[in-house]
Amino acid sequence: MIRVETDAPIVTVVLDRPKRRNAIDHATADALADAFEAFEADDALHVAVLWGDHGTFCAGADLQAIAAGTPNRLEPDGRAPLGVSRMHLRKPVIAAVSGHAVAGGLELACWCDMRVVERDAVLGVFCRRFGVPLIDGGTVRLPAIVGLGRALDLILTGRPVDADEALRIGLADRVVAPGAARSEAEALARTIAAFPQTCVRSDRASVYACLGRSQDEALAVEFEHGSEAIASPDLVDGARAFDAGKGRSGRFD
Repeated sequence: MIRVETDAPIVTVVLDRPKRRNAIDHATADALADAFEAFEADDALHVAVLWGDHGTFCAGADLQAIAAGTPNRLEPDGRAPLGVSRMHLRKPVIAAVSGHAVAGGLELACWCDMRVVERDAVLGVFCRRFGVPLIDGGTVRLPAIVGLGRALDLILTGRPVDADEALRIGLADRVVAPGAARSEAEALARTIAAFPQTCVRSDRASVYACLGRSQDEALAVEFEHGSEAIASPDLVDGARAFDAGKGRSGRFD
């Protein structure tokens, strides 16, 4: 159902329902939410990767379970139908996309902060064909990621999007070779996890908090979040490291 594979400071949460193409039923949604709540609470973990095993990221909600009379949770508050899409984490999550990330699977990928997509992957609002709405953030996050016009195109037509188009419109952040999404996402996670985390988290929080605000409001929010990082010992440590020669000429070693 769900596997959690930890290699601190990163963790990989794995969807593992091969017979359902990693579609998410009620129990899987709860297990997914449990995994990310545990990630959020563990101070030893800095970045998570969400990956689907068996060549598919996620086919969305389990329509077979719904047809059998066991739907996902549909209450307007609390845990979302897919478990995590109403969660607001302090830490980054990277989607490692193999195969199909469609319908609710696309919504899960959009819930993540970044998307590493294999070259032969397919993304799309495939639930358009069956009258299943986007209620796990698709109509909220997709426009924020790709823009209003492109989001409406994908939402209204349900058409497939290949990796090259996903990269071009900003839906993919990296395109990698088939079979490499997990390893590349984990390498990216380790890069992010190596930075001073107070600043990573405050800048990330500022980005989300500033969405939809006026420029003056957003600048005030940015300053509020940035002040947390300025007050952190990480800043003085970073200044001393720079003074000692670390990171000169743009080096990241």
